Amino acid sequence: MAWNTPGSSGPGSNEPGPDGRRPQRRRSGGGGLDGLLDSVRDLFGGGGSIWRWVAIAFGLWLVFTTFVLVTEQERGVVLRFGQFARILQPGPHFKAPWPIETVQKVNATQSNAYSETVPVFTRDGNMVSVEINVQYRIGDPQTYLFGSRDAASVLQQAAQSTVREQVGRSDLDTVLNARSELTVAVREHLQKALQAYHTGLVVTEVNLPNARPPDEVKDAFDEVQRARADKNTAINQAEAYAKKIVPEARGEAARTRTTAEGYKTASIAHADGDAQRFSLLVEQYKNAPDVTRKRLWLETLQDVLAENRKIVGGDSRQLIYVPMEDKRGGTTSNAASNPPLLTPEVLSPTSESTDSARPSRSPRPTREEDRR
Repeated sequence: MAWNTPGSSGPGSNEPGPDGRRPQRRRSGGGGLDGLLDSVRDLFGGGGSIWRWVAIAFGLWLVFTTFVLVTEQERGVVLRFGQFARILQPGPHFKAPWPIETVQKVNATQSNAYSETVPVFTRDGNMVSVEINVQYRIGDPQTYLFGSRDAASVLQQAAQSTVREQVGRSDLDTVLNARSELTVAVREHLQKALQAYHTGLVVTEVNLPNARPPDEVKDAFDEVQRARADKNTAINQAEAYAKKIVPEARGEAARTRTTAEGYKTASIAHADGDAQRFSLLVEQYKNAPDVTRKRLWLETLQDVLAENRKIVGGDSRQLIYVPMEDKRGGTTSNAASNPPLLTPEVLSPTSESTDSARPSRSPRPTREEDRR
């Protein structure tokens, strides 16, 4: 039978020959894809043992369940029979095959955000709506997976509770205008709460970008803000006025004090001079009483006449009023201040009456009487 007759065994047939052997398939002379296909045909050729398939499947299963590749952003949590074993850092790793060990990958570098607006009462009884913005990431993969059931939900509730607590300890002005210190306090207390709740989360940033009153009381709140602005304006004006007037008052006080000190010094010096002059005058009076008495009388008369107006009487017994300039440079021409001119009849009485009206001159005391 020819080799190419149906039912005959030939070079291209896979039927066993007369000796019970299968003919060897002639390999193509070329390599590459044809050679690979021939190798696959030989490996999976008909009539092969099923254990060959089992071995291939086991090898593939072993490769895919023992080799683990962890990226740079991830951390691998290895569980051995469901219990935590270790944490895999970024890079290729080998582990025991499934179901002995399993790996749960966690993105430990991704930044997550939580934003919310909550109504809060301040310490002075005012209600404000505070906006919360929290940035966080996974810091401990083991605690994040097994410390709490839902770490993100715990963070949200802890953030709201912390903000209410810190805002409740502050007044309205601090919440509206000075939230920097309040933000730092919220971040510290929130991180402590997350550690206490075993969330494995790390707070990277906390912001309170906005705080405003509710819409229901916005008009009243605006009135309060305007009143506070007017108050601050009045305080600033008062402080500016105080800064202006206080130095002037201090300068006036210093000037008055200096003037008083000068007057005090001058008065003391004048009193000392008068006392010394009186002492010297006493000495002179003891030595020459008449001369001293006459000199004192002349000095006193000079002082009196220098401070008063002069009236000059003529030979015709008519008085002539001479207006003199006062110290201010004007003449004493006031009618009320000018004395009336006397008539000659009034000024020329009889000689007897004149002589009788003239007082008798007492004799001059002697020197011994003056001394007494």
